[in-house]
Amino acid sequence: MVKVQIYDTTLRDGAQAVDINLTAEDKLRIAQKLDDLGIDYIEGGWPGSNPTDKRFFEDIQALSLKHSRIAAFGSTHMAKHAAENDPNLKALAASQAPVITIFGKTWDRHAVEALRVEPERNLELIGNSLAWLRPRCKELFFDAEHFFDGFRANRDYAMECLKRAHQAGADVLVLCDTNGGTLPCDVRKICDHVTKALPLARIGIHAHNDTDMAVANSLMAVQAGAVQVQGTVNGFGERCGNANLCSIIPTLELKLKRQALPKGRLHLITETSRFVDEVANRVPFARQPYVGESAFTHKAGVHVAAVAKDSSLYEHVQPEKVGNLRQVVLSDMSGQANILFKAKEYGITLEKGSPEVLEILREIKEKEAVGYEYSASEASFELLMRRALGMTRRYFSLVKYRVLDWKQTGCEDPLAEATVMVQVGGHVEHTAAVGLGPVNALDNSLRKALVRFYPKISEIRLLDFKVRVLNAKTKHDSGTASHVRVLITTGDQTDTWTTVGVSHNIIQASWQALEDAVNYKLVMEDKKKQQGKC
Repeated sequence: MVKVQIYDTTLRDGAQAVDINLTAEDKLRIAQKLDDLGIDYIEGGWPGSNPTDKRFFEDIQALSLKHSRIAAFGSTHMAKHAAENDPNLKALAASQAPVITIFGKTWDRHAVEALRVEPERNLELIGNSLAWLRPRCKELFFDAEHFFDGFRANRDYAMECLKRAHQAGADVLVLCDTNGGTLPCDVRKICDHVTKALPLARIGIHAHNDTDMAVANSLMAVQAGAVQVQGTVNGFGERCGNANLCSIIPTLELKLKRQALPKGRLHLITETSRFVDEVANRVPFARQPYVGESAFTHKAGVHVAAVAKDSSLYEHVQPEKVGNLRQVVLSDMSGQANILFKAKEYGITLEKGSPEVLEILREIKEKEAVGYEYSASEASFELLMRRALGMTRRYFSLVKYRVLDWKQTGCEDPLAEATVMVQVGGHVEHTAAVGLGPVNALDNSLRKALVRFYPKISEIRLLDFKVRVLNAKTKHDSGTASHVRVLITTGDQTDTWTTVGVSHNIIQASWQALEDAVNYKLVMEDKKKQQGKC
């Protein structure tokens, strides 16, 4: 299997995204995770340009990376300096990074209009910078900035830039689609030209995603002979982002049969993707190929029925290969196959066409028609299924509740109090509690009423609360009379679960979701006891 070098620039190019802000500690944590994955090169940043990058290169020296090599990034020397006197080049050498990458202009227009130098002087900047750095690092890469645009505008000049870099000792000439506007067919043609014109040179690719082609362009370059692919985790980057390594790496290994990671590491890529999102404080993109939560999620009944027979009928790769999971969700599009698949997950045996399955399916479709969303609230679905099958007992029943919400002069925030009366067996418990808003007060009062009967209730906490106004179905449902859907995420020390409620009344919708959340906790506790007895 042919090896392709993977060069990660999340910590530098990825951090240039408008919604990404990484501290030195964040960068160190991500670098360790990328090393665990088996990334060949980790570009840490631009030494000397800011305190964060300066500290990163100092602190990374104390870490013992198992596989990855750290790269420092910078530019060719300033035109007014000689290479040996340039502060940027000195900072690169002082970083002690074993790998140095510098970029230089390869579009004559950029040399003239951006650098304000003559094209010939720009060639000198490239050659002199690389020649000075060559003995000061173990590996030296040249990022040919704007190469594809420059090649189309002035082919001879762009190629001369590459020749100077190669002659000065660059190990890899990285062709950059800096504006992200090149199409895959053109990337292939231009890379073919470069490899034929410079047969002794090794080329790489650095693609931006402004036409949503960065992954495709990177793969085209590899097929044309590129030995190095640069990109970022989850496609982070300026403007529309960079080539997404979480798509490129699995495609290289599973589709093109090229080695990108050390053997046996590919299954870590989903975990790495989500770790980087977490450190960057980003919500993971559910529909991201390979690593997204929805990448192997099936909703339509026809799909689920086929996947149950053979997953390859609706999946291009097995999710386990990239560390992801297959999921089936429930909706009004569900068929019996969805019910059977989910029942098997819960350890429940059902037969296709049985009255129980048909009844569950009917209830799902009726409830989703008025706004219930079981694909996002699996705890409520599991309770629905168990109730339909008579597999769960009634832990408590509501007698009544009352919620008061008022604003008082002198108090900045409104006050909320909830009174709840529930029946547990032969007992009626009547309690009241205050909270930060009516739903919090209702939650506190319900758990206060139940805790002496079910002590485990004290472990749960409401983690998230979402309300959505549903589309009005009639003129009487419009505006403030519309149905609302409430999704509540609850958790304890080990698990989290989501429940749903729907009503014209937001408090009633919230009660439904809260009631399911508590019931689900009690069902799970009973399951643990039963498994313990077994």
